[in-house]
Amino acid sequence: MIKNPFAYLFSCLFVLAAHGTMLINIFYNGKYDDIKDLIILAAAVLGLDISYYIIMLFFKQYTYTIDFMLLLILNMSVIFQSCFGGVSFSAKHYITCIAALTACRFGHMLTCNHNWIQQQKKYVWIGIGVLMIIILIFTGSRSMWINIGSFSIQPSEFMKPLLVLACATSITEQQKKHKVWKFDIVWENIILFGITAAVCLFQWWCRDLGSIPTFAAIYAAGFFLRICYPKAKFSNKTLIIAGSVVLVAAIVGIKIAPEYVKDRLFVDIWSDKDGNGYQQSQALIAIADGGWFGKGPGKGYLHNVFAHESDIVFSSISEEWGLLYAIMMTLVILLIAASPLINPPRSYYHGTMCTGICAAFTVQMALNIFGSCNMIPFTGVTIPFISMGGSSMVTSGFMAGMLVAAQSPVFRKPKKKKSKKPANSSARRRSAA
Repeated sequence: MIKNPFAYLFSCLFVLAAHGTMLINIFYNGKYDDIKDLIILAAAVLGLDISYYIIMLFFKQYTYTIDFMLLLILNMSVIFQSCFGGVSFSAKHYITCIAALTACRFGHMLTCNHNWIQQQKKYVWIGIGVLMIIILIFTGSRSMWINIGSFSIQPSEFMKPLLVLACATSITEQQKKHKVWKFDIVWENIILFGITAAVCLFQWWCRDLGSIPTFAAIYAAGFFLRICYPKAKFSNKTLIIAGSVVLVAAIVGIKIAPEYVKDRLFVDIWSDKDGNGYQQSQALIAIADGGWFGKGPGKGYLHNVFAHESDIVFSSISEEWGLLYAIMMTLVILLIAASPLINPPRSYYHGTMCTGICAAFTVQMALNIFGSCNMIPFTGVTIPFISMGGSSMVTSGFMAGMLVAAQSPVFRKPKKKKSKKPANSSARRRSAA
């Protein structure tokens, strides 16, 4: 039962109005050869809006804020992806958006009960290891993609929510310290550090260096939550050692990085516009051409550049829709990530889980946007909920469901075991009397 039906109805109308405004913009300013293409796009977007409004009524939650914002950003991405180079309904991206909404429901159901998920933490660790083995066996030599016909899967994406859960489910162990030499050691912290290091080394081995900062950010968020945990009492010595390890690892990583990575670190994109600086130079030109309000949906040039729909999607949107739309898109994603953190967390587990997801989304989006704008080396990382890619969309949807779980958690008191009285106790009392 909806506690506030007027707020629910207002949110429904707001999302419909936002998508309707974008569709009207395409009608007047977009590039399309046949009006049928726009009608199909409008029917798909508005139909998904209305269908999800009805489906949400069957889920009992404290709030539906994230659900509405998720639907808002996903259908925005459908409209964006359907307009690059001309209006044509992107059915593939539409299907991945539906998959993301479905994954959101599963993410909510699996992580809302902190007592249950705490008992599954060893399976979370095992899941990360299994994904690594799958990548080694099925992707081929130093690759990160599994190709199945015309589809491709990136299993490393699914390690992100697992690492978030690994960080969140071991928080309560901070009070279980063991004295080793002169250090107070929590064994789960060592295990978690080893898991994170293995994931980062594995990403390096698979030549997916752009994802390493995202995994590192998830671990860093969990680490700082450990410092703040009651009675954790981290010493300054431990913090200094941890900071030194990270600094040394970063320096060594740059030293042993492949040559193509070093070229990206120090390339001058304007003097190498046809080489390593091609994508970034074209991305910057597209942002400048689009201005604040864009050239019009479907009227851009960047769709001719490789990875316009994924790695440099921020520039593609800025060119056709304008920098104003691109910034609004960015703010919606930040609100999705930060909204559970605005209210006091309902448990330390939920707070840690939200912080890890917020760190992942923020870092991932920053790498894409700043890389496209030549503010940092180009990494090729996708923007959550916006970039084309099924693995990324499903993973982002699942993590959004984890945020929903933080706003609508399940707390169940452990059942008290009933003491069984002997069957002949009453007979004994009578005989004693």
